[in-house]
Amino acid sequence: MSDDHLDNIRKHLQTLKLRQMEMALDEQLSIADKQNASTALVLERLLEIEAVSLIERRIERRIKESKLPERKLLADFDFAFQPGLDQKQIMDLATLGFVERKQWLILAGSSGTGKSHIAKALLLMGCQKSYRCRYVTATDMLRDLLSGLADDSLDEKLKAYVRPQVLLIDEIGFDRLEQESSRNASLFFKVIEGRYCKHSTILTTNINFTTLGKYLGDPVVTAAMVDRMVHHAVIINIDGPSYRMHESNRLNRASPTEKS
Repeated sequence: MSDDHLDNIRKHLQTLKLRQMEMALDEQLSIADKQNASTALVLERLLEIEAVSLIERRIERRIKESKLPERKLLADFDFAFQPGLDQKQIMDLATLGFVERKQWLILAGSSGTGKSHIAKALLLMGCQKSYRCRYVTATDMLRDLLSGLADDSLDEKLKAYVRPQVLLIDEIGFDRLEQESSRNASLFFKVIEGRYCKHSTILTTNINFTTLGKYLGDPVVTAAMVDRMVHHAVIINIDGPSYRMHESNRLNRASPTEKS
């Protein structure tokens, strides 16, 4: 291939903003020359390099847009520490079939049992599958929606929680903000109703449904909300020890040398 042809190819790649192909061009041509590879094979390799880069950038954008505070992996979850948890069921959820079916997932249990770890890991997988995902704590969501009432931007703020294909509402029941006003139940209901039968939602909570109405301040509205939350939902109760407490006890039992 002449230098003129190479220069023209580079210019076209620059115009089309195929930067990964441009950077890999010389190396792939050199490999092709040594292997006596066909033009079609060289083109396939270059297109694969560009496609993989595009997918990686898309996934990274999805993760950033999701507002996940940390990237948890199911591979890091200690199933042996929670023997009452069905590992096969969790791994089945990792296929994200429940997202395709627009099912909801509710992870309930005491603090420190791993609910949020599993939920965040599943949301990260959703991002990797290029689903539009969003993470938010229950408190932050209600605080955001309440501010929408104050400045008349509620409809716009609701879209941020209704539109994602997968929404993770974490830590329901962890903050007293949710009890400050019966309006909170109404705002929560707007999100639940907007997503009902349309998109998949993951919820983590440390309180049971019988006390949720009291917690959100309006038992009547909450009853309607819970009815939608549990309809066709996968509900997993993690009844086990706190991993954080286990780690704290282990650290406090360690010798000064081990602690350092």
